[in-house]
Amino acid sequence: MKKILIVGISLLSISMVKAQSSGSASSEPIFKPFKVDVAFGGAIPSGSGAKGGVLFAVEPKYAVMDQLAVGLRVEAALTARGFVSSDGTSAQADVKASGSYLATGDYYFSNNSFRPFAGAGAGIFTLAAASVSGSADGGAAGLGASSKFGGMVRAGFEVWHFRLGIEYNLIPSTKITGDDGSGGTYSVTSKNSYLGLKAGFFFGGGRNK
Repeated sequence: MKKILIVGISLLSISMVKAQSSGSASSEPIFKPFKVDVAFGGAIPSGSGAKGGVLFAVEPKYAVMDQLAVGLRVEAALTARGFVSSDGTSAQADVKASGSYLATGDYYFSNNSFRPFAGAGAGIFTLAAASVSGSADGGAAGLGASSKFGGMVRAGFEVWHFRLGIEYNLIPSTKITGDDGSGGTYSVTSKNSYLGLKAGFFFGGGRNK
């Protein structure tokens, strides 16, 4: 997970350097700098026993140059997280919403009407409390609300004011332990990362001319 995030941020950094070197020779920006993305889509959590759901995101952005935009992604994803017990059995938690607040950066490979992009981000993911059903301990496991630092990598394209993309949200796993009622202990691990498939539109950001 960390390697994927490092590679994504490294590629974005290289793109930023190239954009700065090419942008210094340009004059007036082609696109208006401020825009707001609004997106809907599906959320596919990782891990055994997980169940997909839906997501909604809003992301205000500012283009520091035509090919590079920075922003703040605020997202809510409604999924059932998958859990694996210490004995190898899988379980499913309640359907709950998780939120995220990420600083983001996108690099655009074209200044034409069709604009493919790649991006990355990092920030805080908030995970709601949930109880586990179908586990070997008979459903006694429970998970409190928590916040974790994580990252995101993505790619997609924009056409006029329409945006389509795929994102992978990298969130550290959660592990809980408890008393199994017979003098022993059990542990349950949840993989919190999820894949987001998004379609949406944006306000602003159109051409200056």
